[in-house]
Amino acid sequence: MSPRSGLLIVLGFTLWRVVTLNFDATDLFVDEAQYWFWSQNLDLGYYSKPPMIAWLIRAMTELSGSNAIYWIRLLGPLIHMAAALVLMKTAKRFVGPEIEGWTGATYITLPGVALSSVFFSTDVILLFFIAIALLAYFGLTQRRSVGLALVMGLSVGLAFLTKYAVLFVVPGGALALLLIPAARIAIRDFIIAVAVAAVVALPNLWWNLRHDNTTVRHTQDIAHWSELGINVRRGLEFFSAQFGVVGPIIFFAMLWAVYRMIKGRSNDREKMLVSLSMPVVVLITLQATVAKAYANWAVTAYVAGTILAVWLLYRMWPKGLRLSLTINGIASLLFPLATIFPHQLLLPNGDALMKRYLGRAEVSREAAALAAQAGTDIIVTDNRDMVADLFYTLRDASYRIYARAPAGLPESYYEQEFALPADITGKVLFLTDGPFTCATETPEVLKNWQPTEGNYKGKALSAYKVSAACLAPEPVQPAR
Repeated sequence: MSPRSGLLIVLGFTLWRVVTLNFDATDLFVDEAQYWFWSQNLDLGYYSKPPMIAWLIRAMTELSGSNAIYWIRLLGPLIHMAAALVLMKTAKRFVGPEIEGWTGATYITLPGVALSSVFFSTDVILLFFIAIALLAYFGLTQRRSVGLALVMGLSVGLAFLTKYAVLFVVPGGALALLLIPAARIAIRDFIIAVAVAAVVALPNLWWNLRHDNTTVRHTQDIAHWSELGINVRRGLEFFSAQFGVVGPIIFFAMLWAVYRMIKGRSNDREKMLVSLSMPVVVLITLQATVAKAYANWAVTAYVAGTILAVWLLYRMWPKGLRLSLTINGIASLLFPLATIFPHQLLLPNGDALMKRYLGRAEVSREAAALAAQAGTDIIVTDNRDMVADLFYTLRDASYRIYARAPAGLPESYYEQEFALPADITGKVLFLTDGPFTCATETPEVLKNWQPTEGNYKGKALSAYKVSAACLAPEPVQPAR
């Protein structure tokens, strides 16, 4: 495949995603709604993530003059396109022009890229910055350059401001520097890159210190490091899921490259690519085995990993490379259609394939109607999914929206920054999916219902008209 053909494939898939996104009939997922809300409240850090995604969403909504779902999600395909173009340039310089087109075409059709081109996430931005860092790093292995060192440090720092998962690449990179002479860069350039990355990351580190290490603590919580225990099944499930994240042939090729390295059949460039990819998969597989890990936690492996797989397949199994592009390409073309017809595509159990992305806005609109009926402009909920969508769906309405104040440490951004103030009195609407009682009054039930589709299908939802005092957090009982 020529570089021009690869470029056309990258542009073609991007255009397809941009066009089909205009017909997307799904709601914002809870994380997307939260990222949008962060963008309305700019800061140097947030409860669960560094600030980059909020900054970019704010830039896009300001430029477009709209907070519509289309403009929030449009960043996904555009940034992935940019990452593919950077990877093409990286592959050309590090390996050769023969895999330049294949690298771009392979990356843009990865299943994980297809998914995050529709539903925007921090992974999209993270992969882009890692791609730039990789391009600069490979350049530094060939010559000394203050400019490339600055670019490498800046991109690593920006990746850190996007998602702390960039740190997963560090152990493999350190091994490469220690064990592979060709992977080493000038000490001066290394110091410059590290210093620049630290300076760029400093504002978020300062924010964390000012907020009791909120983001760091949240990262530890979701990793379940306090509940360590060996569970081989979890580890195998995570490892198997990687065949779906990048496609079966691409992940197989990465494993094949490891086998070749163990057998002493790989050159230094191949070893470098293995070191910058597979240690991430190993680390997160161990994390999944002893605690918990989601399938996308190893995405940082697939920047160098894509180049590695393409290069190996191009030399050793070209038919496999074409087959991989065909399989992933067809899946990538079909996936956006699932968001255009989300109510029609059903699983055998009757649930919509896009269940998690449906029914959220409908519940928010119902809550608004019930609040108007109850004569209050205050809506409170104890459900993170609900409060996230309430803020987004009712963004142009005059309702005051709050999370129920926690009794202990906040468990979400909303509990941290937008909890129901203690000085609010009078009646409010309380939306919940759990039981609710009040010691001082009998709450007025406005509605009990069970949605018939979407994220809340089959769940018992309730809306109450109740005094704000009833929602005050219960005192934490001292441990005995």
